[in-house]
Amino acid sequence: MTETLRDDDLVLEPTSGSEEFIGFAIMLGDDRVGTVALRVEDRRTASVRWNAGVDNLPIAVRALRLAVAHAFEELGMTRVEARVPIERISDIRAASIAGLRREGVLRGAGDDPDRALMARLAEDPAPFSREGFIAILNAGLPTKRVISQGLLRDERGRVLLCELTYKQEWDLPGGVVEVGEAPSIGLVRELQEELGITVEVRDLITVNWLPAWRGWDDACIFLFDLGVVDSSLTLDMTLEATEIKSVQWCDAATVRERAAAAAIELLTAVEAGGLPTYREAPKATE
Repeated sequence: MTETLRDDDLVLEPTSGSEEFIGFAIMLGDDRVGTVALRVEDRRTASVRWNAGVDNLPIAVRALRLAVAHAFEELGMTRVEARVPIERISDIRAASIAGLRREGVLRGAGDDPDRALMARLAEDPAPFSREGFIAILNAGLPTKRVISQGLLRDERGRVLLCELTYKQEWDLPGGVVEVGEAPSIGLVRELQEELGITVEVRDLITVNWLPAWRGWDDACIFLFDLGVVDSSLTLDMTLEATEIKSVQWCDAATVRERAAAAAIELLTAVEAGGLPTYREAPKATE
């Protein structure tokens, strides 16, 4: 028989129990205010689900902490996870405060909702400790895609653009910065990988925020000055064939004809002069 779990005036009273499924009523004094249940998924993993009402965040947090501790300490689980519909913001907050970290989003097919996958490991630091608090925030806070691009000119003032394999428009050399990577280091890495050259990153020209476009999420572009080089540099480039078809030195007319809309808008602003350190690009037409 599953034991009663207590946290001061909050009690989890067993309502059902088996090798696979353990249910509790959430009791506050004499009042039943919700339910919480554990399901044993495999030898080391349990899932948790609960219903404490939309206005009972503190109750849900306390009940979840009791249930998760029971899974670790009494059932011998090493992982407890929850799959919460993403529109249930209060339940996602409750799970987070109780110590479950957000790990991603499980897409729902048909009418099934997308669900936030959240989990806690037995070895995770306590959620109210400094280490645990930071880890939970890092897992749940929004992230912003960062792209580093370089403005490289030749002796005639032309701009280097890349003809890409995955879209029709040409774009400035560069790419997405990896997690934990500095934007300038990311630019050097991208050009080494895709063009086979080593560049000297000079001043930051601007940070250009791009709104969502054609299915891509919004992003921040760090545009760096890469200086002026001899146009023959392209002859020494080794292109990454899966991403780069060719590289071209482009004058203003060619940029307007062939470049991606965001690159055209940005390079036009560069040519106009007086570019601010931070700017927000207008939403491009589809």
